[in-house]
Amino acid sequence: MLAMQMFPAALGVFMVVLIQDFGFDPLMWGLIFFLPRVIDAVTDPVMGFISDNTKSKWGRRRQYIFVGALIMGASFIAMWQIYPENELNYNFWYFLLLSVLFYLGLTIFSVPYVALGYEMSTDFHERTRIMAVAQWISQWAWVIVPWFWIIIYDDSWFSSPESGTRTLAIYVSVFCTLLALVPALFIKGKSSLNDDTLVSITFNNIKNNLSTLVKGFKDAANNRPFVRLCAATFFIFNSFQTIAAFSFFIIVYYLFQGDANAAGVWPTLHGSVGALLTTFLVIPIVTKMSERLGKKKTFMISQAISLLGYVLFWFLFIPGKPYAFLFALPLFSFGIGGLFTLMMSMTADTCDLDELNNGLPRKEATFGALYWWMVKFGTALAGLFSGIIMSAVGFDTSLPEQTDTAMTGLRIFYTVLPVIGTCIAIYVMKNYEINESSAKEVSEILAKRNNK
Repeated sequence: MLAMQMFPAALGVFMVVLIQDFGFDPLMWGLIFFLPRVIDAVTDPVMGFISDNTKSKWGRRRQYIFVGALIMGASFIAMWQIYPENELNYNFWYFLLLSVLFYLGLTIFSVPYVALGYEMSTDFHERTRIMAVAQWISQWAWVIVPWFWIIIYDDSWFSSPESGTRTLAIYVSVFCTLLALVPALFIKGKSSLNDDTLVSITFNNIKNNLSTLVKGFKDAANNRPFVRLCAATFFIFNSFQTIAAFSFFIIVYYLFQGDANAAGVWPTLHGSVGALLTTFLVIPIVTKMSERLGKKKTFMISQAISLLGYVLFWFLFIPGKPYAFLFALPLFSFGIGGLFTLMMSMTADTCDLDELNNGLPRKEATFGALYWWMVKFGTALAGLFSGIIMSAVGFDTSLPEQTDTAMTGLRIFYTVLPVIGTCIAIYVMKNYEINESSAKEVSEILAKRNNK
């Protein structure tokens, strides 16, 4: 889980260097965010179908996790070996194509890996605890990675930020690849060679099984609680993703008038302190609340708290008082921290409902792939919209200082966009159907059916 979060977290930090030091304009930056993630989103459901129906002595998941980890690691190193002296167009296409390969590796790794988590328990509350531990571990990526800004912009470490990203990418990739290989090597998989509920599948006959693939998608689309989870996550996470990178630019250009050296540790603290609060405050509180109040009610409360955090950011980004925004972080952290702790547990509940309505085989990987397809496609749109917004408000990477209009525009979007997305998500989830009693009833019916 740490590896799965470290790779995209490091990518997000390093991407700032493309604008700040390689001269990419905001629209180029948006396209680099958008295109690889669209391809990634398209391949996720296919990978889910393949993993759910693989017949192998190693089981349905481990071999894909192994291969995906190696592809991610190798392509992540290669994509950052770019140099400012190359033509801008060359760097753009080189980075874009290797980004596509990296996200293909991420798909091959993450879809079966996420399915393993859904399969670990049938207990309503234990699922939340499992996902809480996974989220707790993953948050350390967001604690660690913001410090990369300090490292790559410190000339006592590297001669230039470009050199820093090239070197740091190697260390990050080796470390994360070793972590990503752990479940493939050490989680014992049950052989699926004799599982008659699976569709016979090879890479050559995927297209011949398209009708089965489409049926899996239809089953997921007809699962109303699952659709609500997808929609709520789309609006919360991707409104946040659209404005996430703006924090760096707001701190550097609004609080410190464009002086990245003067900004020092403050952009790092924004991400790192927020992740620490999620790790030690939000996840334990959300987990306990879920056991006492239920998952749906906990979701509503945690997202309402995050709304206050986003509003406070408007008032607490104060030139001359950079520490002030730290007071908004505890409230803000309930948004994303509470979201994935609950949503991954709730997705496992919807897989039970699907088995009740549609029978075997269970479709953890298909549901997980569709859920993350929605997340990734939304992230692709968010990256594109980030570039469009920066361009629309007049943010100009060639200027040492930005206009008041540009900075006011970024700050408005930074507060208003996630508030709108979160409010829509709360409305979508108000009629979520699965609670503890209904989930237990479904589990008991499935247990009796499977014993027969």
